Amino acid sequence: MNEASLRAARLSVIAVFFLHGVVFSTWVSRIPAIQEALALKPAVLGLALLGVAMGSVPALPVTGVLISRYGSRPVTIWSSYAFCFSLIGLALAPSAMLLTLALVFYGAAAGVMDVSMNSHGAVIEGSMGKPIMAMFHAFFSLGGMAGAAVGGLIAKLGVPVFTHFAGAAVIFAAATAVSVGGMLPAAVDRVPHQSGFAKLTRPLLALGILSFCFLLSEGAVADWTAIYLRDALNANAGTAALGYAVFSAMMTLGRFLGDWLTAKLGPLRLLRAGSILAACGLSGALLAPTPPIAMVGLAAVGAGFSVIVPLIFSAASRAGGEGAGKNIAAVSTTGYFGFLVGPPLIGFLAGAYTLRTALWLLVAFSLMGTFLARSVNNTRAASHLS
Repeated sequence: MNEASLRAARLSVIAVFFLHGVVFSTWVSRIPAIQEALALKPAVLGLALLGVAMGSVPALPVTGVLISRYGSRPVTIWSSYAFCFSLIGLALAPSAMLLTLALVFYGAAAGVMDVSMNSHGAVIEGSMGKPIMAMFHAFFSLGGMAGAAVGGLIAKLGVPVFTHFAGAAVIFAAATAVSVGGMLPAAVDRVPHQSGFAKLTRPLLALGILSFCFLLSEGAVADWTAIYLRDALNANAGTAALGYAVFSAMMTLGRFLGDWLTAKLGPLRLLRAGSILAACGLSGALLAPTPPIAMVGLAAVGAGFSVIVPLIFSAASRAGGEGAGKNIAAVSTTGYFGFLVGPPLIGFLAGAYTLRTALWLLVAFSLMGTFLARSVNNTRAASHLS
């Protein structure tokens, strides 16, 4: 592969990550409107949202097998189209039951796209011989911010959900068609003679534990930050909402700097630094007497978390002979499980104790990076990143 083809592939994958973030946040921006249209009580909506997990978690390990058989390029392309058009099913659902089924499809498409685009990005990173995974994740975050902003504006204008989602699906699908042309051929990571799922090696187990801990923590911070600021620190509604915005902004900024930091420090030191920064930031937020001081802590949490998942996925792609797709699928499965169980786990602990006490669990999970950091270097091809 020559340098020009790798640059084109990199731009294509950047676009795919951006589109993934846009589609995800487009759906999230209209959840209140769908809840109102279907007259769903919060508990019923919560059950319907489990459809995302029901679709994504089983799809993740299967994606690794699909990538081995067909290559990450076609799997990324077709799952991208499916993810775009899944918005229409969400808009058309006339009941909680059918909304759940639509979310199963949405979740499956999201999971397959997530693993396959990360796998293709890992192939490009290995071919270029320098860290680039954090940049891909930065554009996912940027896409999420863009989709949320546009979706919020469209909602404010009173545009019906179906009109919004149908138009968005067509536009996003057209953007996908334009974006994927530069991706590398399917043959670069197709291994048709392999079958089954990835073998659970020691490096993959360590990376899976890291993925679980940090995605669980990320999901819990996303869902509980505003409530913590409001209830524990008496912040008003606007200030409480600003907490997650600060966290997200610093995570996006950290990902744009992540590849440069990886090249300078190496993945092992960067993972440890990110873990310690996140743990210290969250400790500061939990000890803070006022919302502004807590915001500084949340900013540190976002910066610390920002580099860790890209480092985990890069390391998984190099962790043995099963192929990047299967390895990333295995690590993603544990991570997604953590992301899904984190918010309800914190809610359960908050009910038994207090929310502040429950959130200290995330400090412990954040520190796991200091103990398992060697797993990001315990790979055959890690030397060029060290």
